[in-house]
Amino acid sequence: MTLSLGLYRAATGLLEPIAPALLADRARKGKEDPARLAERLAKAPTARPDGPLVWLHGASVGESLSILPLVERLRAERPEVTVLVTSGTTTSAALLAKRLPPGAIHQYVPIDAPGAARRFIARWKPSLAVFVESELWPNLLLEAKAAGTRLALVSAKLSDRSFARWRQRPDAARQLLSGFDLILAQDARAHARFEALGGQVAGEADLKFGAAPLPVDEAELAKQRARFPRPPLLIASTHPGEDEIALDAVFTLPDRPPIVLAPRHVERGPAIVALAKARGLSAALRGQAPDASADVIVADTLGEMGLWFRLAGTSIIAGSLVPAIGGHNPLEAARLDCPAISGPFVENWASAFAGLEAADGVVMTSPAGLRDALAVDLADPTAAKARAARARAYVDARDAEARAGLSRILELVPEIVT
Repeated sequence: MTLSLGLYRAATGLLEPIAPALLADRARKGKEDPARLAERLAKAPTARPDGPLVWLHGASVGESLSILPLVERLRAERPEVTVLVTSGTTTSAALLAKRLPPGAIHQYVPIDAPGAARRFIARWKPSLAVFVESELWPNLLLEAKAAGTRLALVSAKLSDRSFARWRQRPDAARQLLSGFDLILAQDARAHARFEALGGQVAGEADLKFGAAPLPVDEAELAKQRARFPRPPLLIASTHPGEDEIALDAVFTLPDRPPIVLAPRHVERGPAIVALAKARGLSAALRGQAPDASADVIVADTLGEMGLWFRLAGTSIIAGSLVPAIGGHNPLEAARLDCPAISGPFVENWASAFAGLEAADGVVMTSPAGLRDALAVDLADPTAAKARAARARAYVDARDAEARAGLSRILELVPEIVT
């Protein structure tokens, strides 16, 4: 073992006895789930199902979302394999509680201390562990490798700061990266960085890509197309504070089209209707079968984003108009040829937006510039559709890479369990 990794393991071992107190303090501040602190110490009583188990880890919401296509393929193609998903934040835990399919288990990732890592690996006995993006936790990785677990690092990336730090510890970086059976970099820049640190990179694949287009009820799509006099403007997945920004931007648009506003949480529908009416707009809830002549239809129904993206002439991808949310998935619009406009706060989907910007497939604007960006799309729908076509071409290519990457990960599973 290199000196730097040895020192890290020794230091984390010395600090481990005070971890319960530190976790309890974080729980008081709302940063941990007080009912599940035992999971962070790998002392939870959750029973491990019999049979093979694959462990997937993503740090927070963005990484957890990117794992879901892999979870779904594992469950569909290898139903005898239990899938364990870990994450480190309460928001990601809440999301995964809603989105994980049957046969998948969520746990909080244990702290990266020798005892907790050893208990976690001994309890779950993963045959394969898949880490997403930049999750390089030495104790967990070394304990898993020592137990015979195969390791994959996918959508791998390193920030400038992390890359500089690992370059100062080349032996430690080489030792950790040599333990991976498969490394798939997020992009060409990450590919070069991991190879510079001694990693053997097999290719590129970003797991935020690879999902299928959102589904739609074709009969409902035909019905709604007949009801709308012209393609609506879609405001997708808003959070509190964003509805006002978006409604103010569309209020004074010349020749304003019908508006579909889909809040991220549908229970906010009545409050959004009130916001629209306060601005002199007629508004109604989708769940109450409104007339399409309403200025604003608030989409307070679940599972219909595939419908709205197919209908819309252009869209605002919300979650990006105020800080702290981190943006929402722009790929759903691109796969359905819907022109997209986004605000600037997109850290959860930064790589996807950067790629779309480079392909001239999305408009990024400030909240103050939103009205002008919308006006441009409405004045020249042909140009907006051309932008959507560029986005679709970019996403189609990245989706193909990601699906190939998923297949390479799945190839590791039969070797272990057959």
